[in-house]
Amino acid sequence: MAMEVLSSKLGASLATLMFFWTFCQNLIPPQLRTYLISRYNKICSSFNPFVHITFHEFEPGELFDRSKVFLTIERYLGHISSGNANHFIAKPAKDSCRSVVLSMGNYEEVVDVYNGAVKVWWSSAQITSVRQSMSLFPREDDKRYFNLKFHKKDREIVTKSYIKHVLAEGEAIQVRERKLKLYSNNKSEEWSGWKSGAKWSHVIFKHPSTFDTLAMEPSRKQEIVDELLNFKDSKEYYAKIGKAWKRGYLLYGPPGTGKSSMIAAMATLMQYDVYDLELTAVKDNNELRRLLIDTSGKSIIVIEDIDCSLDLTGQREKKEEDENEKKDPIKKELLDRELKKKKKKKESDVTLSGLLNVIDGLWSAIGEERLIIFTTNHIEKLDPALIRRGRMDHHIEMSYCCFEAFKVLAKNYLGIGDDSHPLFPEIRRLLGETKTTPADVAENMMPKSAREKADACLERFVKALETAKEEARVKEEEEKRANAVKEEEDHREKKMKQEADDLKKADPSPVQENGNAKE
Repeated sequence: MAMEVLSSKLGASLATLMFFWTFCQNLIPPQLRTYLISRYNKICSSFNPFVHITFHEFEPGELFDRSKVFLTIERYLGHISSGNANHFIAKPAKDSCRSVVLSMGNYEEVVDVYNGAVKVWWSSAQITSVRQSMSLFPREDDKRYFNLKFHKKDREIVTKSYIKHVLAEGEAIQVRERKLKLYSNNKSEEWSGWKSGAKWSHVIFKHPSTFDTLAMEPSRKQEIVDELLNFKDSKEYYAKIGKAWKRGYLLYGPPGTGKSSMIAAMATLMQYDVYDLELTAVKDNNELRRLLIDTSGKSIIVIEDIDCSLDLTGQREKKEEDENEKKDPIKKELLDRELKKKKKKKESDVTLSGLLNVIDGLWSAIGEERLIIFTTNHIEKLDPALIRRGRMDHHIEMSYCCFEAFKVLAKNYLGIGDDSHPLFPEIRRLLGETKTTPADVAENMMPKSAREKADACLERFVKALETAKEEARVKEEEEKRANAVKEEEDHREKKMKQEADDLKKADPSPVQENGNAKE
């Protein structure tokens, strides 16, 4: 009986409360209602010792792209909550080395301690929005958010230091776990469509080259490694001196000397993505700028064989053609036809000045923490303005294989880690007398079968060096004979010309004047 009376009284009280709440909503103006709610929250906050910060999954107005701050915090919380949280959300890893990425589940709470003194609480929740009946781009209506709670006395430390720490650690976790990518630029005809990233296509970058396997003098390698690691930690220094956080490298040398392997070793060391920029597929300077804007930080932008990618000697060639036309006007029509054919075949209008602007001008400040690398087999063909210091900060010559580089290859390919092998002195002598690339050395030292021993590989390599030395000697003798024949012909032609000039001086022809010989 008492329970029935209590239930009836409770029901009557709830009905009265609902009636009063509805009456207040209709009677009190919205402005006054907002003011009363704000005053109520302020009174409550004066008794609440904690501060709350909310990080939403989607920024206001964004339909597809999740907040970068939210994603970074999600990685950080997934890392610190792996040991004490009870509920996780598993997602397939797209760009991570792991097959599955775990993030903190909804309505979970984890505690984090910063610098051993500041204690904060992270919680995860979601907001369920009203489902739309029609949508061009349907997606889940649940939007997640993270809530950060901390004591008021720690406000300054959390807002000025702790949040920066969380974002930095989240980015570092992404770098450690992500898969490196190799990008190539698409032609502008393929840029259409709503999907972002259409300017570049990519594959997972798995190159085995490292600085340990690179055939180069050890001291030279260590110098490059130290310079790269110093660049990676120099963000504040570059901001202090007023320069864009980038560095240019020019790799030059004969084919087969390891320029591509050097780039791969740099990417592996720095954990940077690689953008292989093919200039012949870029129509003009405007497209080049748009491509560079679409690259990410922590990346290497590579233009291989730069002397072949741009017509850097076009003006000099044009001057030579003009001089030839003056000397031999008969060739003018043929040269004009050839020039028209070149213009028809030419697909790219990228100019030297346009390239300089994006690597060293105002547009070079778009993005940060980038390496720009040019490679060439013929450094003498490049315009000095392209490779001057400040644009290409470090010129690295990838030369023929020396004995120190050979020892690296011998250790990698044959497992010989010291100088005690009896064939090493002979190899040292032959390497100093021949021009052998690291690619040639690697090809000759690679075992041809599982049964072939290291001694047999080295003996084969010695024979290859002796053959190369003999071929170089024969070629040098042939060039000497050809030069001697040419010099003899030039001397004979010069002598005949001199004799003709002397004959004219000794017996000058009579000059005709008014049809009569002038005495």
